[in-house]
Amino acid sequence: MTFKDHFSGHSAQYADARPNYPSALFAQIAAQAPSRRQCWDAGCGNGQASLGWAEVFDAVFATDPSAAQITQATAHPRIRYAVERAEACSLGDASVDLVGIAQALHWCDVDAFHREARRVLRPGGLIVEFGYGECAVDAAVDAVYRRLYDELTAPYWPPERRHVERRYADLAFPFEPVDVGVMPPMQQRWTLAQYATYLDSWSASARYRAAQGHSPLDVVADDLVRAWGDPEHTRTVTWALFVRVGRA
Repeated sequence: MTFKDHFSGHSAQYADARPNYPSALFAQIAAQAPSRRQCWDAGCGNGQASLGWAEVFDAVFATDPSAAQITQATAHPRIRYAVERAEACSLGDASVDLVGIAQALHWCDVDAFHREARRVLRPGGLIVEFGYGECAVDAAVDAVYRRLYDELTAPYWPPERRHVERRYADLAFPFEPVDVGVMPPMQQRWTLAQYATYLDSWSASARYRAAQGHSPLDVVADDLVRAWGDPEHTRTVTWALFVRVGRA
């Protein structure tokens, strides 16, 4: 399967504009792992989830097929980064207590990744697949968001995006489900500039720019400013997480 690289061309912007996962997510899940010696963060991108796993595991092996993304990853003494595909990593058999993949499963050959996860997991180890879809601020800002997402960038999303919208409901999960409780939402306090940078970092926004010669944010900029109010005022941006956890 050919690696579908939707982010290397704007990896620095992508790294700067991604929301952070709540620390409670990693703590709640790690509590169910057989031990906390090592985990594998597959499709790690710039290492957002890797940093979260590093707070609850002794060692994290973080991989991504994009060298540009790995270059943007944040260094941490417990994280070892490598440019590798999720379908074929260099870990030994039965070598990790947890395999995580955050906001990246839909880019993989899912069956091949699941086979690799089974190979590297210790008996009783966990596989964790999670992500987030659309965000919310308030009715006025969300109305502008809807125009950007549903109209302007809609033709430029890759077909795999539908799996995020469906919260991975259509993707196989051949593992014994594990209940880890209710996950807290992702939240960021952002200024208008930070929020706009996030919207402009979408892979669909990059394709729109390439096709149209300008950012889709240019089209909605005035409406977004009116909806947001004082550009320097920080607003709470919220994403609902979807998480599925299984045991090998």
